[in-house]
Amino acid sequence: MVMMLLLGVVLVQAANIQFRRGHELAASPKNPRNVETRLSLGRGKILAADGTVLARSVQTPTGVYKYQRVYPTGSLMGQITGFDSPIYGKWGIEAQYNSSLVTHKQPANTISELLKPTTSTDSVALTIQPALQELARSQLAGRDGAVVAINPVSGAVLAMYGNPSYDPNPLVAQASIEERVAWNVFKTPNADGLSPLGGIPFQRSFPPGSTFKVITSTAAYAKNPALANNVYPSVNQITIPNTPLPLQNFGGGTCGGTVAQMLPPSCDTGFAQLGLDLGATTMWEQAVQFGFNSRPPLDLPGVATSVFPTPDKLKYNQPFLAYGAIGQGDVAATTLQNALVAAAIANGGIIQAPHLLREIRDQQGNLVQRYQPHTWRIATSPQVAATVAGLMRQVVTNGTATSVGFRPDNDVAAKTGTAQTSATNVNLKTDDWMIAFAPANRPVVAIAVLLPNQALSATGAEVAGPIMKCMIEGALALALHLPVSNTATTCPA
Repeated sequence: MVMMLLLGVVLVQAANIQFRRGHELAASPKNPRNVETRLSLGRGKILAADGTVLARSVQTPTGVYKYQRVYPTGSLMGQITGFDSPIYGKWGIEAQYNSSLVTHKQPANTISELLKPTTSTDSVALTIQPALQELARSQLAGRDGAVVAINPVSGAVLAMYGNPSYDPNPLVAQASIEERVAWNVFKTPNADGLSPLGGIPFQRSFPPGSTFKVITSTAAYAKNPALANNVYPSVNQITIPNTPLPLQNFGGGTCGGTVAQMLPPSCDTGFAQLGLDLGATTMWEQAVQFGFNSRPPLDLPGVATSVFPTPDKLKYNQPFLAYGAIGQGDVAATTLQNALVAAAIANGGIIQAPHLLREIRDQQGNLVQRYQPHTWRIATSPQVAATVAGLMRQVVTNGTATSVGFRPDNDVAAKTGTAQTSATNVNLKTDDWMIAFAPANRPVVAIAVLLPNQALSATGAEVAGPIMKCMIEGALALALHLPVSNTATTCPA
């Protein structure tokens, strides 16, 4: 009886493995057969928008596996391509479009192919423009930060670079010791807590500072127009309910007025009062319409959600509602999200789903799939978007971005942001932002630039502004099929 019982257990487990879990185990990336197959066959190419090869497989004369993955652009595209590591698995585009990149059955186009199916890989072409990506890297010049450039009409990501970045090549080395050393280096945070594997443009969020006033302004015009025309007192500081600490304007300046008068000079005291008057529910609803508290549908794994506190959290916390209206407190945004805020205003209130995929083709060059743009969010009405866009133009002509020196013929609309970071209520550093789009009358690009952990005296216009100026000029040159500068000291003429 004991032997029969044990035999029954064996049969039950055999049936469990063979039938109930059969598909799961057969498809598991830990299955040695799959590992051997994956690394003994080549993968399809990953290409940039201009045809530049970002990833390919090459045959190896020696080594355990017949093919090795190579990333010709290294750290320039590392956070986008990701890697296909024998030890650490897949990440980035390698993971997102793995089913197309691996060898798989191809659709039959002839009777012979129907009778004898063929297998091969596909190539994945992205929307990334290498020249614009290189311009972003050169302008960051080794500083921690991120740049995201999007076509606001289609949602195509034209550039997305973050520093620190990493070169994926050591993570696909034939020698396991080289992979392990590189992994430990890439996952180690720097002095500011940022690691190369962190994907700063789309995985790390920071207080957006005064760039969030674009959303607060939109809330006023869209949900309570009377408040948009309310005249707030011209003061240098205000007292917020439930706290003895005053809220002061940057540099102790005095400002006030209507929303139209307050956005160009970025009046903290006025916008804080506006946020209190709009209320937690209205502010939260407007932030959600811009994409906060939802994961942007970018086709990469690990995309972070930007956060605006829920009404329940702000209902009894008036100070954080006031600070939330100026992009501080518990508000946090990724660089990708802030680029989408600019894109929303540029595109008449419509946020197109951000995407990296352009198309997929088989080895014969036949089209397998082409990305179809679609709407992700309706942030506001075209009328309100046009009103806010006009105010963002004034930010450039007679507001906080005037000193950047944007070319008048580029017709830039922008908003600066300087978020003070603190420990134990003592301001120590700033996270410096700028969002912009151009040309304002017919936008072809929307950009967000972030440089975190800057000096307390730094501002978004001073630190992020020069990068934004170069990125705008580069993007507009690209749109006109002109050369894009990729040096750290010059911008396109």
